[in-house]
Order: sequence, then C-alpha cells, then structure tokens
Amino acid sequence: MKVLDQLARTEQVDCGYRNSSDRMVILRCIGPGQFFLERVVFPFELLTFQCPEMSEVEIWTHGLGGPELLESIESRELIMESAPVPEAAAGGIELNPWLQAS
Repeated sequence: MKVLDQLARTEQVDCGYRNSSDRMVILRCIGPGQFFLERVVFPFELLTFQCPEMSEVEIWTHGLGGPELLESIESRELIMESAPVPEAAAGGIELNPWLQAS
C-alpha cells in the first residue's frame, strides 16, 4: 500500500511516442517509486501514456540475436502539451448553440 500512496503523490505527465519504424517495438517506462509500464507499439502507431515526471523510457526491438535496445529517452522529451479549451466550449451552452440538442 505504501508504494501506491507514493505513486499517487508523484506528479504524472502526459507523454506520447510515435513508432516511426516499420517494425513493432516495445516501450518500457521505468520511473521512481517502482513505477513500470511496458507496451507494444505497432508500426506508425502513436502511444499516449502517463508516467512520473522523472521516468526513463526505453525502446526495444527483437533482432536475430534477441532483444535489442534501440534508444533511451527521458520522459520530459515525450511530454505532450494539452490542447487549449476553446472559449465557446468553456462558456457552456449559452455561448455555443452547437452544444444544444435539437
């Protein structure tokens, strides 16, 4: 339970990784407080995920000799910026008639 409490208090960031290769890769994200995330990313796929701010992301592939580390990236290099909320959407139905059902 202590580890889960620590993860809840750690600042999470939104990250994105696009596999621009023509081969499937494995993304491993290792962070503080025993944080670990592993996902398969298909060719040309964009994977979005959340992780602690100080995490390290590794990209692995499988070659003839077994697993190969392709690159190691700091999570801060993969941070995705939030899209700004349009003013009309923030104002609700009064400012945006498109939000009303007909």
